[in-house]
Amino acid sequence: MTNFLTGQTLVDSLEISDEALAEINVILEDRRNFSMSMYKDKCMKRRVAIRMRSCRCDTTTAYCSLLQDSEKELDLLKKTLTIHVSHFFRNPSMFNQLQTVIFPYLFTLADTSRERFRCLSLGCSSGEEPYSLGIILQEYFAREHLHASVDIHAYDIDSEIIAAAIKAEYNQDRLKELPDFLKERYFSQTGSRMQLSARIREMVAFHQQNIMEVGMIEPCQLVLCRNTLIYFTRTEQEKILHGIAHILMTGGILVLGKSEALVGEARRLFASVCPTERIYRRL
Repeated sequence: MTNFLTGQTLVDSLEISDEALAEINVILEDRRNFSMSMYKDKCMKRRVAIRMRSCRCDTTTAYCSLLQDSEKELDLLKKTLTIHVSHFFRNPSMFNQLQTVIFPYLFTLADTSRERFRCLSLGCSSGEEPYSLGIILQEYFAREHLHASVDIHAYDIDSEIIAAAIKAEYNQDRLKELPDFLKERYFSQTGSRMQLSARIREMVAFHQQNIMEVGMIEPCQLVLCRNTLIYFTRTEQEKILHGIAHILMTGGILVLGKSEALVGEARRLFASVCPTERIYRRL
């Protein structure tokens, strides 16, 4: 809704102070074991405002009272704070780089080191990204897949969105970047939605985990962490990048989102492979 006198949306016009955000954070930590402290305040305030608008709460006092009384609103707020919208083959040029350059290199690396080939998708949302990796591997690297054991692991903090990812049914708009021949080969119509084929679903293992704990995951050769760092403070970004560097094998590949970059001391741990696509190699 827009105020035609000021040009502001209702979300923009809602004032959320640092104190109010801290109070909401206390409620979330106490009732849902979720903390906003690692995320950027501006992003969190805007997403809280979205929920306030939906609930027709004009003040943060009223919204905090609602959170204290409503389990449903607590769940909706947490989902709004953590949701990342995605679709298959998001940023096709990056997936083209994976297909033509990165995967051939990584299969050679895995063959040389005789290590299990592990791919990670961090902040996987409803599964479009890790499933896109599965489609590429099935479609273009079937022979290599037969000779090298390949695992795809996907991680997100939201258990509900992971459940939706495992189900793998999508609206048509989530397939808008997918070439028609791949859509026909790997999807079937289920009512108004598209069901991903079982052979791709079975390639991906989903896990509920906080991205701050990425350093505890098993070593791997490829990490996709796209459009996730932008929600975190610089300090937390550095912690995440150091965790990724810890689990990436020497020569392994990290892919960030186009609006993201290496920060702090983490820049010394990687070499740029494709600056345009934010692809880096672990030194």
